[in-house]
Amino acid sequence: MRRSCDGHHASAGPEYIIDNQRRATANIRRDDKLILQQRRRLSSAKGFGLGSELGSCGNPNIVLLGSPEYPYLLSRVRTAPPFLFYLGGADLLTAQGIGMCGSRNASDEGLRAAEACGEVATQQGLTVVSGYARGVDTATHVSALSSGGSTVIVLPEGINHFRVKRGPVADVWNEERVLVVSQFSPGRPWSAGNAMARNNVIIGLSLALVVVEASEKGGTLAAGTKALQLNKPVLTLEFAMNPRGNAELIRQGAISIRNRTELRIRLMEVTKNPQGNQLSMI
Repeated sequence: MRRSCDGHHASAGPEYIIDNQRRATANIRRDDKLILQQRRRLSSAKGFGLGSELGSCGNPNIVLLGSPEYPYLLSRVRTAPPFLFYLGGADLLTAQGIGMCGSRNASDEGLRAAEACGEVATQQGLTVVSGYARGVDTATHVSALSSGGSTVIVLPEGINHFRVKRGPVADVWNEERVLVVSQFSPGRPWSAGNAMARNNVIIGLSLALVVVEASEKGGTLAAGTKALQLNKPVLTLEFAMNPRGNAELIRQGAISIRNRTELRIRLMEVTKNPQGNQLSMI
C-alpha cells in the first residue's frame, strides 16, 4: 500500500479533546429536551423488534468524545463526532473492527465476496463494521452473525429510526453480538450528507477498510478514497472483471485482494499492528 507522510498532522492534544468535549456537552444540553423525549419513547419498547422501537438492551446510551468509553481510534480522527448514541454491547465500541463497504446494488459475485469477507473477519476474531444498506452492507453483517461473530451497524440517521430488517438479518439476529451506533440526534432522518458523514465513523472505528465492490462514482469510492487520505489500510477486492471503482482505488494505492488467503494474511497484519497505520489528525 502506498505510504505517504504528506498530510500528516500532530496527534490530537489535550486541548483538542477538551474543546470537543465542551462542544459535545453544549450539543447535548441544547438537544436535552429532544433526547429526553426520545428516551421516554424508547423506554416502553420490547427489544430490537421487527418493526418496533428499540429497548430490551436498555435505552440508547451516549458516549462523549474525551471520555474513557469513546473509541480510541475514532477519537484520533479530526472528524470524530463529539458524541455517539449507541444501543447494544458497549464492549463492541472498543473491539478490534474491520470496516466493510460496497454497492447497495452489488452483483451476485460481489454479494458472495461480501459474505466471504464477513466470514474471514470473524475467523480472525474481528468485528465487522459497516452501514445498513441493502447489498454489501447487509451481506457482511449477516455473514458475521451467521459465523458466530459480532458486528457494528453504523447508521446514517438517528438511532430512533433503526429496525431489524426482516429476512436474512432477522434470521441470524443476536442482540448480544450487535452494536448499533449513530452520531446523529435520535430523531434525525436519513440524508445523503448523513451517509457521507457516517462513512467517516466506519473508517474511524476500523483497523482497515475492505472495499468489496465500488462503482466509478458514489459513496463506496468516496469512502475508500477518504480512508486512503487518512492513511488507513484499504483492502480492495480485485475481480476478473474488476469494477471501475475497485480499479481506481488500487491505482490510488489500495491493497489488491484476490482471494480469502490474501485477505486473511492482510487482516492478520493489521491486527498485529492496530495503530501503525492510523493517521492522527488535529
